[in-house]
Parts: sequence; structure tokens; C-alpha cells
Amino acid sequence: MDVFKSQYELIQRTRESLFRYCETMSPTDYVKEVESLGGASIRNLHAHVADCYRVWLGSRALGKSFPKAKPESVNTVQKMREVFQNTDALVYEFLNDYKNKWDPTIKASWQSGSVELTELWLFTHTITHEFHHRGQIVKIGRQLGYIPPKMNLAKPQ
Repeated sequence: MDVFKSQYELIQRTRESLFRYCETMSPTDYVKEVESLGGASIRNLHAHVADCYRVWLGSRALGKSFPKAKPESVNTVQKMREVFQNTDALVYEFLNDYKNKWDPTIKASWQSGSVELTELWLFTHTITHEFHHRGQIVKIGRQLGYIPPKMNLAKPQ
């Protein structure tokens, strides 16, 4: 069993439950900026999560250039699913490229300098970052009047 691919599959299935929750919202509420969270919208947070994968795994780990997720061009949950199809392909490329070599460090730019990070750290950072924003998305949904179902990690199949 490839543990990291299995872990990411759990994350994808868990993300799907969040997308289904977001589909219960009006399109206006999906893009609505909420001041209590710094003017963030659910759509913008989704795009930010996808962009985090792009920057950390695509640019810093794989050394590739990928287009930035532009939230203003993604006005529906279905279109955001398409953004995440590209994100998933990037994650699997990263996992295939770094399979069995999780300890070597790579230099990555960070703030005004650089730091040496392991591929394990990069993968862990991106997935925990997604779950951090998942909580914010659910909180915004609640503030807009949408009661979420249980939002636990998906169970293994």
C-alpha cells in the first residue's frame, strides 16, 4: 500500500463532502465576502487552498510553473471542482516523483529568505493547510445560515 496516496484519497473524499455542502448554498453565497473573516469568501478560500498546493508542491518541490487559481473566474462549485482536478493531478505527480525519497531536503524560498524542507514536510503542510481552511469554509457557511452535516475525515472504503 502506498500510504501517502491512500492518505490523499481520504483527503479527496473528505473534500468531496465539503463540495456537496457548498452545493447547498446559493451561488451568491458561495462567492460572498464575509467581513468577520477578513473579507474572505468560500470560493476565495477554496482557490487559496488549490494555490497552496500549486506553490508548495508544484513550484517549490517540482520546480514547475502552474497557473495561479483565479477565484474571480470560478463562480460555481462545479468550476471549483475542475480547479481541484488539476490540483489532484499535481499532487499525484508530486507523490509519484518523490515516492520513497521523503527525507532529502530541498531549498525553498520562504518570506525574505530560504529554508530547507523535506518533501514530507511539504506534503504535510499542504494537507493540513487545506483542513485549516476547511474549518473556515464551514464557519462562513454557518454564518450564512447553512448548517453543515458532520464534517469528519472520510472513512476508509
